[in-house]
Amino acid sequence: MAEPERPGWVKDKKLAKDFEVIACKPYNDYLDHKNDDGCYVLIKVDYEFRELQVAVCNYQHEILKVFKGKQAQDLYDGIFEYEKKNNLEWFNQKQHIAYLGKELKKAEIALALGNSGYYQE
Repeated sequence: MAEPERPGWVKDKKLAKDFEVIACKPYNDYLDHKNDDGCYVLIKVDYEFRELQVAVCNYQHEILKVFKGKQAQDLYDGIFEYEKKNNLEWFNQKQHIAYLGKELKKAEIALALGNSGYYQE
């Protein structure tokens, strides 16, 4: 059996016996989106205080907590640490966790550039 083709960017790693390259289908924001039963978030760039803010909301549209920090990692680390420490189940879907990271990084870049055009997807 022939060894699978090694991706050009992989230099010094061994390939697993069941290694394969998987082409992912394009994500459709409308059709592929799944709500997380635990919460939803609102993300704000506060240009006055040069910080990012995340409001964690329940589905009764109440703001449960607001977290603020200077960088994306400050926020998602703080949110997940708080969630774990308090035995909460806000983020149950991995897609929701990835979305939070993506949106916080976009907001961080907007803040760094002084670009007031950030909008949350």
